[in-house]
Amino acid sequence: MTQLTVIPLGVGDAFSALYYSSCLAVGAGDDWLLIDCPHPIRKMLKESSETSGVKLDVGSFSAIALTHLHADHASGLEGFFYFSRFVLKRQPTLLAHRDALERVWPDHLAAGMDCLMDLEHQPKKMAANEYFEAVALSETQPHEIDGFAIECRKTIHHVPTTAFRIRLGDKCIAYSADTAFDMELIHWLAEADLVIHETNYGVHTPYEKLAELPPELRAKMRLIHYPDSFNLETSVIEPLRQGVIYEV
Repeated sequence: MTQLTVIPLGVGDAFSALYYSSCLAVGAGDDWLLIDCPHPIRKMLKESSETSGVKLDVGSFSAIALTHLHADHASGLEGFFYFSRFVLKRQPTLLAHRDALERVWPDHLAAGMDCLMDLEHQPKKMAANEYFEAVALSETQPHEIDGFAIECRKTIHHVPTTAFRIRLGDKCIAYSADTAFDMELIHWLAEADLVIHETNYGVHTPYEKLAELPPELRAKMRLIHYPDSFNLETSVIEPLRQGVIYEV
């Protein structure tokens, strides 16, 4: 059975001076799925490739699964799609809940991407489907792509946000995305072999709440989206590290 591999490209929050914004590469063999896409995505991929020994670049991914539209999770989409169009000559897939998907083009990308000049400097009006294929994820049915089965569930956050469960055969990883503490969500995530959960201040999940979870759940949980002040050495739950390989 092929292993399910996770490489954190970034582990920090929107304000971090120490880490890249939270982002995951999920792989099985030669197939890779990108979870969120902050800027500078190619630099993040290059540095994680050097740390992990797994060579990754934009062309390694046929699809991005987007949790939500906050910039620390979505600011790299423009660069990813432009690089795919002009350099790779390919069209990736963007997977997201319909509530995020319906706003990603008009409210996030169009301002910088809805007009291209040709070599004669003549403008051409562009549409979203000329850069990527948009696929809406369902809260009731998994979506299959490149051997992965992706399930989503809404979280408690400022804007529409979804957690993910990603399956490959009998292996599963789960990612909370940004969320306030939600025990029902944690029960949903806990079906996975590896649970990646955020922790931060404000409308996020306090570390203290996660530290009170049963030991058997904490043992398969890893932390992400932590603030720069978070003490990695004293945490009773293992924090993810950028560029390190985690396998299920």
